[in-house]
Amino acid sequence: MNAASPAYLDWGPIASVSGSVRLPGSKSISNRVLLLAAVGEGVTDIRDLLQSDDTAVMLAALRELGVSCFGTRSDECQVTGVNGAFPVKQANLFLGNAGTAFRPLTAALAFSGGHYQMRGVKRMHERPIGDLVDALRGLGAQIDYLGETGFPPLNIQPGQPSGAHNVTVSGAVSSQFLTALLMALPLLKAERVVEVQGDLISKPYVEITLNMMSRFGVSVERDGWRSFRVPAGAGYASPGTLYVEGDASSASYFLAAGAIGGTARVQGVGRGSIQGDVRFVEVLERMGARVTLGDYWIECSRGPGPKLKAIDGDFNHIPDAAMTVAVMALFADGPSTLRNIASWRVKETDRISAMATELRKVGAEVEEGADYLRVSPPSRLKSATIDTYDDHRMAMCFSLVALAGVQVRINDPACVNKTFPEFFQAFSSIAT
Repeated sequence: MNAASPAYLDWGPIASVSGSVRLPGSKSISNRVLLLAAVGEGVTDIRDLLQSDDTAVMLAALRELGVSCFGTRSDECQVTGVNGAFPVKQANLFLGNAGTAFRPLTAALAFSGGHYQMRGVKRMHERPIGDLVDALRGLGAQIDYLGETGFPPLNIQPGQPSGAHNVTVSGAVSSQFLTALLMALPLLKAERVVEVQGDLISKPYVEITLNMMSRFGVSVERDGWRSFRVPAGAGYASPGTLYVEGDASSASYFLAAGAIGGTARVQGVGRGSIQGDVRFVEVLERMGARVTLGDYWIECSRGPGPKLKAIDGDFNHIPDAAMTVAVMALFADGPSTLRNIASWRVKETDRISAMATELRKVGAEVEEGADYLRVSPPSRLKSATIDTYDDHRMAMCFSLVALAGVQVRINDPACVNKTFPEFFQAFSSIAT
């Protein structure tokens, strides 16, 4: 948060919501597209690009590496690809707390023939990267830890690709490790097979990766979720103009607001979305809301019951949108349990612990486990000061508490700049 940013925001109370919100571009798609356009051949015109802290650090890094990236509008960018390795061979890159930039760039730089240091904020240095580094070392990369083993910051030196045909990576901690490998392997120009150890979490995010790679001309063969084959001679080529979908994770807050009290429509994402978090609509329906989908929009309205229906489910496939479910549980008719969410522990903060702490502040009883959260709503929600842990999703989720007719003070509201700088203005536009 810069000096001009407020320390807190007094938010609500909000009686109901009614209206439509145009979503910012998807963070997951935006940073994938920027990197693929940068390492590919040709010029890519990217439209509806997300403007946020995470895309800003990716763009800054690409420019430092010698990639031409410019736009005449804030949500557009023209990227001239380098057709392989980056031209700048020595750089010290700062990537904030952007996992969607740090992990894929680590893999892309591993065989670029240069000397690179990669750093982030303190929390980024607490987020694991060892499984990815181990996999890259198995391919001949020269990567050293500058701090604690298994965590950033990193030092990358010129590596020599080995003759190994297969590479193994764990799928249990973050799907970004597999994404990073898949995106980087075509740069080696040789056939490689990635084998996933353990159960792969957050599978829909890998689907986004495969979809974007295909848009840039690389088709990956796969055996379910166990192995992925990148063919020899594969290379990225610009698709010309590419439009970024609206962010499905960001859609969840407005759709949840509609489910809790009123009607809300989001524009920019719909039934044809490639993002896994669009399946949040299934959760809304299970909790009793009315949902309608168009090709490029989704609308949600409050259902007939006085309260939402409690839910018990596995949320491994939508870990980001699942945070919204945890706050929706405050408005349910009984206890709700969110299972298989261990990945929350290694996100922007330890989200299981953070959510439990803040939910208790507004009156909920919360049981916290290693990979689950059980939320029992109070008879009446309380006004509270919400700490956000420098985590954008904490701020956006807890904005929904105001729909209980109480005011909440949200500390460090500027943390939403990571993915949705205009979030509170957008929410205010539909609040009544």
